[in-house]
Amino acid sequence: MNLSKVALCSVSLMLSGCAASLEDYRQVEPRLELNQFFEGYLEAYGIVQDYRGAVVRRFRADMIGQWQGQQGVLDEQFWFADGETQHRCWRLNKQGQRYTGTAGDVLGQAEGRVAGNALNWQYQLLLPVSGREWTVSLNDWMYLIDEDNLINRAVMTKFGIEVGQITLYIRKLNQPPVRAMTSGCKLTGVNHEQ
Repeated sequence: MNLSKVALCSVSLMLSGCAASLEDYRQVEPRLELNQFFEGYLEAYGIVQDYRGAVVRRFRADMIGQWQGQQGVLDEQFWFADGETQHRCWRLNKQGQRYTGTAGDVLGQAEGRVAGNALNWQYQLLLPVSGREWTVSLNDWMYLIDEDNLINRAVMTKFGIEVGQITLYIRKLNQPPVRAMTSGCKLTGVNHEQ
């Protein structure tokens, strides 16, 4: 084996050994329960960075979450600084410490697991880029700071190469939502007149 292959293997082992594991957060409190944090009205502020780390977009969002047993919806409305708006309706399922979810711009099913104050959530997203649609993979981490505040960091990759990052701060508001749930993004049998 030549020296460059040995060096490449050594660097790969070092980097993989440095990656955070969900198990690292198992004992961290407060514990993240998605069905509690994402219940009611929330607001978020965030940035999108390109692969070099340059901020390429800024946004704010409001979210309305509702849960009934192990089923939930998260109705998200995004407003970008450039005037674009986006909507996403997550349909979520809780199975112990595992969560799955679907949304209109998510390919297949998102899958994640909670340990302590953290969630690691992975999925493929259809992302509009310059009039085309890219399929990117997201490795999404959420960290509960306290019962009303959460930090979300996601790394976007295409063909295994990092193309960007998303960082957002989400705050739970203890007030009624400023808008109604989007039509089609509701749980059946739940009072939507909050």
